[in-house]
Amino acid sequence: MRERVGRAVERRVSVVATRRSDGRIAQDRMLEEAIAAIAEHGLAKLTMSGLAERLGTSGGHILYYFGSKDQLLLAALRWSEDRLAEERARLLARRVPADRKLDLFLGLYLPAGPRDPRWMLWVELWARTAGNAELRVAQDEIDRGWQDDLVTVLVRGADKGVLVIDDPVAEASELLALLEGLSTRTVLGLGGTTRDGALAMARRATGRLLR
Repeated sequence: MRERVGRAVERRVSVVATRRSDGRIAQDRMLEEAIAAIAEHGLAKLTMSGLAERLGTSGGHILYYFGSKDQLLLAALRWSEDRLAEERARLLARRVPADRKLDLFLGLYLPAGPRDPRWMLWVELWARTAGNAELRVAQDEIDRGWQDDLVTVLVRGADKGVLVIDDPVAEASELLALLEGLSTRTVLGLGGTTRDGALAMARRATGRLLR
C-alpha cells in the first residue's frame, strides 16, 4: 500500500515538474518572439493578438503567463538581460589578462549592429520609463549589474598592475555612459555609427587606463 502511494506521489511530482518545464519553455519562446517583433516593427505595433499569431497561439494564452502588455515587456527585458548577466559571469571567471577581459566586456555591452533586438527593446522602453515605476526600478537593477561587474574588472586589473584606476566606481560610470551613447547611435544607425566604429571609440577611451 505504501509503495503504491509512494509511486503515485512520484508520478504527480513528475507531472508537475514537466508542466513547469513546459511552461518555462513556452514563456521563453514568447519573450524571444516579442523581442524579435519589437526589433522588426517597433513597440507601438506590438499587440497581444499579433504576437499570438507569430507564435501560433492565442492572445489569452500569452495573457495567462504575463497578464498585460507592460508585464510582458518587463519580463522580456529581464529575460534578455538575465542571459547577458550569465555571459558576464562567465567572462569574469575566465583566466585571461585584465586588458583582454576589459575589451571583451566592451564587446559584450555593445549591440551586434543596427536594430539589435536587445537594444531596440531598451530604446523602445526608455520612453515608457518615466511613467512606469516598476520598469524604472528594473532598469536601475540591470544597470547596477553592469556597473558592479565592470567595477570588478577594473579593480582586478588595477590589482594586477595592468590598469591605472583612481576611482573604479567613477571610471565604470563614465565608461558605461559612453558605451550607452555609442550603443544607441549604433542600433539606430545615427551618424553612420557601426559596431566596429563604436568598439574602436570605446577602446580609445579604455586605452588611457592601460599602464
